[in-house]
Amino acid sequence: MVEDGKYHSALVTRLVNTVMISGKKSVAQRIVYGAFDQIVEKNPQSNPLEILQRAVDNAKPRLEVKPRRVGGATYQVPVEVPSDRQAALALRWIVDFADARKGQPMRESLAAEILEAYQAQGNAIRKRDEVHKMAQANKAFAHFRW
Repeated sequence: MVEDGKYHSALVTRLVNTVMISGKKSVAQRIVYGAFDQIVEKNPQSNPLEILQRAVDNAKPRLEVKPRRVGGATYQVPVEVPSDRQAALALRWIVDFADARKGQPMRESLAAEILEAYQAQGNAIRKRDEVHKMAQANKAFAHFRW
């Protein structure tokens, strides 16, 4: 994975690419770096990279459900999520919920969403819990995993 120019972190690169719309990378970088500046303003002694890392770790789903067709019926089968997909889902949820916040610039809402995920609350964490609950509820179909 390629590291970004400012923080030399592959995770920041993935975040920039998740934020990016229509291939406008410089705009996405401005948003992400602006969000990091906001995080530093709110917690001056903290490292925004560590906050992002913890936020993503908090939002990562361990289990998810995948539909499996068995004999004409479709079952939601709980499966473990590969680590690469865990990070991708966590980043996507954080960015999507930041985007859904209306009435403030994207960098502010992204900073707020990252800080909420860092504190193990907010929309991305709720989404993770929903996914876990769904997997828990369909535990009975775990034997269809093959």
